[in-house]
Amino acid sequence: MGLFNVTHPVSFLLTGIPGLESLHPWLAGPLCVMYVVALGGNTVVLLAVGTEPGLHAPMYYFLSMLSFSDMAMAMATLPTVFRTFCLDAHNIAFDACLIQMFLIHSFSMTESGILLAMSFDRYVAICDPLRYATVLTNKVIAGMGLAVTARSFITLFPLPFLIKRLPICRSNVLSHSYCLHPDMMKLACTDITINSIYGLFVLVSTFGMDLFFIFLSYMLILHSVLAIASREERLKALNTCVSHILAVLAFYVPMIGVSTVHRFGKHIPRYIHVLMSNIYLFVPPVLNPLIYSAKTKEIRRAIVRVFHRLKM
Repeated sequence: MGLFNVTHPVSFLLTGIPGLESLHPWLAGPLCVMYVVALGGNTVVLLAVGTEPGLHAPMYYFLSMLSFSDMAMAMATLPTVFRTFCLDAHNIAFDACLIQMFLIHSFSMTESGILLAMSFDRYVAICDPLRYATVLTNKVIAGMGLAVTARSFITLFPLPFLIKRLPICRSNVLSHSYCLHPDMMKLACTDITINSIYGLFVLVSTFGMDLFFIFLSYMLILHSVLAIASREERLKALNTCVSHILAVLAFYVPMIGVSTVHRFGKHIPRYIHVLMSNIYLFVPPVLNPLIYSAKTKEIRRAIVRVFHRLKM
């Protein structure tokens, strides 16, 4: 069989960082460290929340969902990134590429939804603390987790089929060491308007709306906090939001940066585009466990006890 069949290539060729191919062996080390921190750190957070009765509370249940989503995101990119940078193996089968594309976009959307759920948790905790336990019951938390997961699956389910219907014959070389929808659809030798419109619709209706409601929740939180008479109480209330705000920034700032570079940075070197995309996918899973470990003393204590039990 040749490189292409009737409608699409048999396989795609993944690339590392264009123009920096000679540095790939040197980049493999830092990438491996990032994966170890992402997978190890989030596993420890999950163990801490699961084994410590004191952390069986809404805020920490949402944190465990975030950690699981981060681990899943890391696992979705790990096979091809490892093969590209460490083994210099660039081929990926067409269907495998579609599956990876779906998983990456799905877990990214899930993380956005979890960050929104966490902002609702902070809103209720600060603006309506007396009803916190009755509003955020275990049943409600589980329902929110299922809703976020179902939204990702249902919204992104058409993507692989939208790619599969396109005759891809321009090239089979992708711009990254993993598969993304915008990257794949650009290789089509036909009109991609439907894919572009659907991609924009997904971006605005999910990530865009999530960010809007997170911003709105913090406006309401700030309004409520400013009404507190005591300066110490105001700072204490805001301090409970710091970890979540940092997690939101770690997720959305690289995403907005990638979108901006993609839309307006046509003359920027290609490796900058690739580096920005890598930062967007790799930084949140690495930073989130570090942020929550550093800023939340209950998590720190639980992690120390987890390691103590493992040592024993």
